[in-house]
Amino acid sequence: MRFLVRRLGFYLVAAWGAVTLNFVLPHTMPGDPATTMFAAFRGRLRPEQLKAIEQAYGLSHAPLWQQYFTYLGHVLRGDFGISLSQFPAPVTTVIATGLQWSILLGLVSLILGFLLGNLLGVIAAWRRGGWVDSMMQPLLIFIGSFPYFWLAMLLLFFLAFRLGWFPQNHAYSDYLAPSLSLDFVGSVLKHLILPAGTIVLVSIGGWMLGMRNTIIGVLAEDYLIMAEAKGLPQWRIMLGYAARNALLPNVTAFGMSIGFIFSGQLLTEIVFSYPGLGYQLFQAVSNLDYPLMETLFLMITLGVLAANLIVDLLYVRLDPRVRTA
Repeated sequence: MRFLVRRLGFYLVAAWGAVTLNFVLPHTMPGDPATTMFAAFRGRLRPEQLKAIEQAYGLSHAPLWQQYFTYLGHVLRGDFGISLSQFPAPVTTVIATGLQWSILLGLVSLILGFLLGNLLGVIAAWRRGGWVDSMMQPLLIFIGSFPYFWLAMLLLFFLAFRLGWFPQNHAYSDYLAPSLSLDFVGSVLKHLILPAGTIVLVSIGGWMLGMRNTIIGVLAEDYLIMAEAKGLPQWRIMLGYAARNALLPNVTAFGMSIGFIFSGQLLTEIVFSYPGLGYQLFQAVSNLDYPLMETLFLMITLGVLAANLIVDLLYVRLDPRVRTA
């Protein structure tokens, strides 16, 4: 219990620090949104007209500390303002349009990469020198050395453009309306294969290598020798004893990866024109859309903190030694 209380206090302080940095960093960038948006009208707007437009967009020239406390109050109320680049849509509305697609793409690719990579890592460690260890592992690590966007463009060109096996862009066919019909669900899955497959191919080698090296480190432990002496099946020793104890470092990495779902697939979403939050983040930074930029950064940061808190809770369940800390 003391361990959980300490960790919870740490994450509350970290969340406050993240919110503070999330406000300070965009506001210290060179330029301001008003100058960017109204540059084309420079010299043609009277001061009162410019002031009225700035009020409509929610722009403020108050001291930075006053803007900071105003921002904290809005965050606590869940009010993230109006998007400057997609005025007059609220930031929450803009984010809602891409959130579902980013979560779908991110979770599917992350879970598949995590499960397949760890399973292959267990097999490679348990049967060292086999074809999974000596051939598949170097190949997957080699593929993982390529950037997401390069592999994405390669798959897009050959599998979608040249061969026509998969759609080239978007999250579903243009002639379909969102629904729970089999046609729509099938279209979503078909459009998901290339972007998710790109992320899985790049990440699976890292998961596999991490699990393999960790399992090799626990193979000589006494509890594994005892399990073999009891005559337990090899698959049970491999999965129930070796893999369970070797999984802890990858569980930590999995938790951190959840928080980076929205930012880590930015270039993949751009290549496939996938309507997620990655491209929205790119647009927000380009247009100095402070409300949208701050909200997306805040989602990423708090997502990482929440995922690590969940990992700490899992550690208590998976590792009994933590309970006595």
